[in-house]
Amino acid sequence: MLKRPLFQLILVQLKEFCREPGILYWGIGFPVLMAWGLGIAFTNKGSLVRNIAVIENRIIIENNVLRNFLANSESYITNDEKIYKKTIVDKKLGKINYKIIFTSKEKAFILLKRGTVLVILEEKDGKVKYYFDPMSNDAQLVYLQLSREINNNKNFDYIIPLIETGTRYIDFLIPGLISMGVMMSIMWGISYSLIEKRSKKLLRRLIATPMKKTSFLFSHFAARFILCCTEAACLFFFAYFYFDIKIEGSLIALFIIFLSGVIAFTGIAIFASSRTSKTEIGNGLVNVVVMPMMVLSGVFFSYHNFPEAVIPFIQKLPLTMLADGIRSIFIEGAVLKDVIMEVFYLLGTGILFFLAGFKIYKWY
Repeated sequence: MLKRPLFQLILVQLKEFCREPGILYWGIGFPVLMAWGLGIAFTNKGSLVRNIAVIENRIIIENNVLRNFLANSESYITNDEKIYKKTIVDKKLGKINYKIIFTSKEKAFILLKRGTVLVILEEKDGKVKYYFDPMSNDAQLVYLQLSREINNNKNFDYIIPLIETGTRYIDFLIPGLISMGVMMSIMWGISYSLIEKRSKKLLRRLIATPMKKTSFLFSHFAARFILCCTEAACLFFFAYFYFDIKIEGSLIALFIIFLSGVIAFTGIAIFASSRTSKTEIGNGLVNVVVMPMMVLSGVFFSYHNFPEAVIPFIQKLPLTMLADGIRSIFIEGAVLKDVIMEVFYLLGTGILFFLAGFKIYKWY
């Protein structure tokens, strides 16, 4: 049986697979890393922090409902805001840590729109108002626990559901989907396409023509930019007519940061496709770029679900920069000066990766 052709062919295929360390890593190691990352975000909640905001005013000082709740809590001041850390131990839900941010009403709603906080609290006339999106399960859970702890199960609070444009989950989601669409379209449309051309020996034929190498790469950028604009426009107009999504900020700023995002991911795509000629490894290289950012960068849920120690690193990811910038224009009314740092960061990332990839590019 060991000498049968079918068995030998199967053995050959397995040996070829095992001789490619890259394929082993992307097929076995990478899914394990993804499970680890998602597990940190969605399990072991007792070690994570839920952020809430409290509208700071004189009434909070005069009354003692929230003051009693925050008694014996650790506090500190950062960025002119007073922060409290409170741990609540629930028999059924376990230990949950809360980070309570005292800030102005305007800043509190900005934090809510960004997904930084789940619930906003405001004390008035001895009662506590709870502002949150009623469609958010996490926000409902936070409200139920906080209302029980703050008021000792007494009906001294009331809910103000946030259903207006800018405070809903769909308002958070659409800018993230637009940003993710840019990344996915470019990484698969440019990076994988170039690797496939190299594997089929098409690049060798192309460079034998009078064509400039830079023109060849720029043509991929230009074509993908047009396609990305079309895809983003289709998604936006669907959301506009169906969900009443609106752009509160500058259209010029939106165009510039969108273009910067396309440049950033084009540079990354060219760098990722610069050497390999194996489509299996190319598939892994594309996934190693897109998958972590899809999970970490706040496309579907706020990246504040992750431990605070890693949030500064997550905020530096290109997709995070692009999503945060587009989201601030959509729901916060941001203009160009508000997103200029994100624009420069994305442009710098794209240029740096393009120059590095072009220098080591394998054309045959």
